[in-house]
Amino acid sequence: MRLIKPERLKKGDVIGVISPASSPLDPTKLDSGVKYLEKLGYRVEIGKNVGKVNGYLAGSDEERADDLNSMFRNKDIKAIMCLRGGYGAFRILDKINYKLIRSNPKIFIGFSEITAIQTAILHKAGLITFAGPMVASDFANSVSSYTEELFWRLLTSNKKLGRLRYPDQTKLSGITKGSATGRILGGNLAVFNALIGSPYFPLLKDRILLLEDVAELPYKIDRMFNQLKMMKVFNKVKGIVLGRFVDCYEHDPMKKTLTLGEVMEDYLNGLKIPVVYTFPHGHIKDKVTVPIGINIKMNATKGFIEYNESAVK
Repeated sequence: MRLIKPERLKKGDVIGVISPASSPLDPTKLDSGVKYLEKLGYRVEIGKNVGKVNGYLAGSDEERADDLNSMFRNKDIKAIMCLRGGYGAFRILDKINYKLIRSNPKIFIGFSEITAIQTAILHKAGLITFAGPMVASDFANSVSSYTEELFWRLLTSNKKLGRLRYPDQTKLSGITKGSATGRILGGNLAVFNALIGSPYFPLLKDRILLLEDVAELPYKIDRMFNQLKMMKVFNKVKGIVLGRFVDCYEHDPMKKTLTLGEVMEDYLNGLKIPVVYTFPHGHIKDKVTVPIGINIKMNATKGFIEYNESAVK
């Protein structure tokens, strides 16, 4: 399937806001995030079901899917931002109209749990989406200038970004050596793994795999990496980019455990493909927005990543 890019965002455009997974724990985050977007010169339209609560879900599956489909159907909406992640994106994958999305491509933004939707959209509709900051969890707070500058540049410019710079390091660390070029996909490790065996799991040949996670103990990371190994994922991709694994350590000093680093070394150190870690993407304040589906170059020997093309047209 030929991949397609959304139109770049311009001042005055309308940004739609939806909650396809969980609702914000603090309802005032919605207002704060909207004010941030409006201050930048954008207009905002809130999904009709935003604010609903169904246990840990932001409304029923039908309501959350309807908001997503409606935003893609609405010709006035130029970008769609998720309020937050949480849980629930998996439950609406079979209710998303992928033909509608391919016929009405537009910017779609989220990360973490939203990985499920982004992976499905890439596989079923061929649309490049953005793993980046969200309305309630990022823009409602004091978003960092690093996160902000890179994010808006990717959405508003149709020029390729080139080599990335990082806020707290000059280069990335490598588990293996070498370089590779390919289209990047993936996102949250637990979410990506949960798609295995479903109709929404992507084609991996010649792709570069991005992985990050939060609050998963080392033995759980071990289990997920082993699942990827058994599925021969590491044999299919051309390279692996490890984002930040936040709070992924055993908190009980009395329990015997492998460290996160030891787990990663066990599974990745012997691979014949480039693997980098410490890439600033994930549940961190200074985060790189990753356009899921664009062509990138990674170099584990020299510790850099380049975006070889623009993410919008």
